[in-house]
Amino acid sequence: MGTVQPLLLFHAFPLDARMWDGVRDGLAEHARVITPDQRGFGRSPLGAAVPSLDVVAADAIALLDSLAIDRAVIGGCSMGGYVAMALLRAAPERVSGLLFVDTKAPADTEEAAANRLAIAERAEREGIVPWLADTMLPVLGSPAVHGQVREWLEEQSPETVAWTQRAMVARPDSRDTLRATNVDTLVVHGDADGLMPVSLGEELADLTRGSLVVLPGVGHLPPVEAPEAFAAVVGPWLASVR
Repeated sequence: MGTVQPLLLFHAFPLDARMWDGVRDGLAEHARVITPDQRGFGRSPLGAAVPSLDVVAADAIALLDSLAIDRAVIGGCSMGGYVAMALLRAAPERVSGLLFVDTKAPADTEEAAANRLAIAERAEREGIVPWLADTMLPVLGSPAVHGQVREWLEEQSPETVAWTQRAMVARPDSRDTLRATNVDTLVVHGDADGLMPVSLGEELADLTRGSLVVLPGVGHLPPVEAPEAFAAVVGPWLASVR
């Protein structure tokens, strides 16, 4: 692995790589931190691909190739966790460890899929300001970070929001993929997450035979809401991954 471990982190929907700003320095003590804007978000172009998180995973594999990185710890928050699972399905040999943050393994229920498709259609019809933030912020993080999260969210394009919602609808159940993995895995979950209960983090830890750390009083975006606590948990784990 070498002395400096590559760590590739995928951001949550509908944000961009800036959500990792508060933890970069802390994690950089233990790893080479790589935080791309996923397809369509931030400064990354959307392109014309069919909506699929497999496309996003392929982008990430191409990024690793361009950086001459054979294997890396792969991590993600919420939607970013789904991308990490897609990369694990596509190229398990590129994954030296897994970090899952407030995410889940199952595919969408019919109700969740219908809600995503409705959001996609509304984004294309009306844009996303201000209704998307108004809808998501109550469950997306603690009130202390709502202003910053709204700013990031409202800078994303409606086209990307729509494309990504459809891509998430199309994702498969990842439980069998996770059962088959044998790499070191850490699951971090906020106990005040209003979008995904801690039980989903417990399931991830069980599936991967990994460790679970629950952060008290933290919601859906631990790297944004509690960066010092997050880095204090993840940093020592990174140092132990081989």
